[in-house]
Amino acid sequence: MDINKQLQIIKRGAVQIISEDELKLKLEQSIKEKRPLIIKAGFDPTAPDIHLGHTVLLRKLRQFQELGARVIFLIGDFTARIGDPTGRSEKRKQLTRDEALTNAATYKKQVSKILAVEKLEIVFNSEWFEKMSVLDMLNLTTHATVSQMLSRADFKKRLSKNEDISLLEFMYPILQGYDSVQLHADIELGGTDQIFNLLVGRDIQKDFGQPQQVVITMPLLEGTDGVQKMSKSYGNYIGINESASSMFGKIMSVCDELMLKYYELLTDCDMSSVKNMHPKLAKVGLAKEIIKQYHSEKEAEEAALEFERIFAKGQLPKGIPEYKTDGTKTIINILLDSRLVKTGNEARRLLKEGAVFFENAKVAEDKFILNKTGILKVGNRRFLKIIIS
Repeated sequence: MDINKQLQIIKRGAVQIISEDELKLKLEQSIKEKRPLIIKAGFDPTAPDIHLGHTVLLRKLRQFQELGARVIFLIGDFTARIGDPTGRSEKRKQLTRDEALTNAATYKKQVSKILAVEKLEIVFNSEWFEKMSVLDMLNLTTHATVSQMLSRADFKKRLSKNEDISLLEFMYPILQGYDSVQLHADIELGGTDQIFNLLVGRDIQKDFGQPQQVVITMPLLEGTDGVQKMSKSYGNYIGINESASSMFGKIMSVCDELMLKYYELLTDCDMSSVKNMHPKLAKVGLAKEIIKQYHSEKEAEEAALEFERIFAKGQLPKGIPEYKTDGTKTIINILLDSRLVKTGNEARRLLKEGAVFFENAKVAEDKFILNKTGILKVGNRRFLKIIIS
């Protein structure tokens, strides 16, 4: 494939390339030397589930795989035990080694839905960091300055509020940069919030006498609320392991203004044809395209029919789970015990927001007792059949 075509694929959805001239040169050298470029993307296994926000980078990695690059999926099992301070107003919780490895194991399985695992190199950065002496680690600090670290926006913000920044947090971008040295990365991918860390990698590679990596940043994907970036902690995420019907419902709730961004970053659809579609048809098409990637075309079609049946025709979904009770439990108890909600605070919030219904009547009191058989509905997608026994 010629370089211009490769650039067109690489640039789709990208926010920034530092620099495009360097990228062209690397592509030319790759063709001339018949050497695949080394593409690096690091993921700290801070949570066990991958959502659509994560797949923005993963899909770009897949594109590089299809272009013949050598893609390295770096799992930061060592750096996860420090905690990336990027975008944080406080110190991130440090993971134990066992927690990091447990989460990493699920990552490997989930990325197989997106990446060609037979071509993928999965590397753990504990392989080199755990072999380093204290002196080796301290020597790494000579490749960055305090003023350089304090120039990053999130550290500046915390200092202005007299909030603590640990020396350990200063180490994170240095260690991420050293990962690039170890892997001889030609290109590193990251979100726009990672730009500081990615550029530190360029500096450290230069210090070690290596060609500097090209940095490609991808946008952060807003979640179903349309405001915050997609995150489990914000409750606005769409997990790639969720059921087809759950994914369909969540995607249909995404605001129209975000649709084109979702299409560009999460599908391979031709953008010119999407722009001319009716908004509702475009959103249904988006949901089907995404679900086909993580389930199947058949399940995508079934989820669309189910959604139409429930939301357009007001019918109940098939296979509603049942919950048997003696008629003495409160709504809070049932919501928690049935796992329709995860916490008591979430249950109370939903009740306050008027999102809980029993037999089509709104339930607002947290001491409300369900003492008859009927359908309990939470939000637009969660149903439970209450059976008094």
